[in-house]
Amino acid sequence: MRRSRILQSVLGVCLALGLAVSFAAATPAAFAASAGSAAPGTGSPLVFGLLLVGPYNDKGYSQAQYEGGRYVEEKLPGSKMIYLDQVNPTDRPGVTIPQAVDDMAAKGARLVIAGSDDMRDGILEAAVRHPEMTFIHVSGDDVLTGKAPKNLGNLFAKIEYGKMMAGFAAAMTTKTGKIGYLGPLVNDETRRVANAAYLGARYAWEHVRGKKPGELTFKVSWIGFWFNIPGVTADPNQMAGAFFDQGFDVVISGLDAPEALIVAGSRREAGADVYALPYVYKPACELAPTACLGVPYFNWGPPFLIIAREVAAGTFVPAFAWLPPDFADMNDADKSPVGFLPGPALSAENRKALDVFSAALGSGAVDMYAGPLDYQDGTVFVPAGRAATDREQWYCPQLLRGMQGKSAAK
Repeated sequence: MRRSRILQSVLGVCLALGLAVSFAAATPAAFAASAGSAAPGTGSPLVFGLLLVGPYNDKGYSQAQYEGGRYVEEKLPGSKMIYLDQVNPTDRPGVTIPQAVDDMAAKGARLVIAGSDDMRDGILEAAVRHPEMTFIHVSGDDVLTGKAPKNLGNLFAKIEYGKMMAGFAAAMTTKTGKIGYLGPLVNDETRRVANAAYLGARYAWEHVRGKKPGELTFKVSWIGFWFNIPGVTADPNQMAGAFFDQGFDVVISGLDAPEALIVAGSRREAGADVYALPYVYKPACELAPTACLGVPYFNWGPPFLIIAREVAAGTFVPAFAWLPPDFADMNDADKSPVGFLPGPALSAENRKALDVFSAALGSGAVDMYAGPLDYQDGTVFVPAGRAATDREQWYCPQLLRGMQGKSAAK
């Protein structure tokens, strides 16, 4: 999201204290004052639970969180992770979040991290049921809305910056001027990150390549869930292939798994000049390196570790934490919660341009959320003369003007 100089300078302090940027203030103390009292702790070795929406080895979103949990076990002496993956109605029909939490509580868990937006209602119910435990809902906002009990916090990272860089790399590379975006289900988060990719692409197209806005096509297609479920979602392999068949030569993925990149790799092996950018999992480019322009990814280890340490010590104060990258080194595995790893297929010239763009984002010299910006239906997102607030960015009702694709599921 929009990165102010204040937010950039406070990142190190926020990470050190386990808190981050709120919509109201940029100080950890402000979070603590508004979020309630600290959850109880015993100082004993921590058992913590992790609920994953997809397979723990999906080479995507869930695996990134799973590896974040393993990072905690490595760094926090005596800690132990309990995890349950594929926590969704299709893969585990009849299994509820409160039931899963009850089981983790019986195994000694004092902290439970729910990894997906879809777990919102269930983790809220579980937190009320278990006031003696601490809960983190990744991507949620119940602290902001006032629904959260005092033992429930929210955590997310500003992956939008990584998406801007993905869009930038795509627009610098495309020869046809047609970029496809493969999206999951439709909600505020997924529209928000798709918009970020478009803004990065538009910036590269117009300000670096000097092209006319109308000559860039940026089309979003949604599969219906975070990852492919045969018979339930649209097939992402077919949808990525359809993009390439229609002359789109770069596809940016917003899915939890890497199908778009695998399809691009297969097409390149057959002689097609196409590329893709996977999502959320740092090593994803290894699946098809000749097709991979780069990957924006979450690095959950550092924020999970900060939370786990404080829960173990009894000092954690649940809050709404939306962590920006550490632009000093976005790929520092021990610091930055968001990264972008340039892929082998990104040319040296375009990588240099991407480095300049990244530095401009980090310094605040370039603000992708400076107005004027409009939504698809013509309503104003950000008027001229100012930039979008974090709240305006977080709650994202539509795709932006200039993008093709639906802003709603129906």
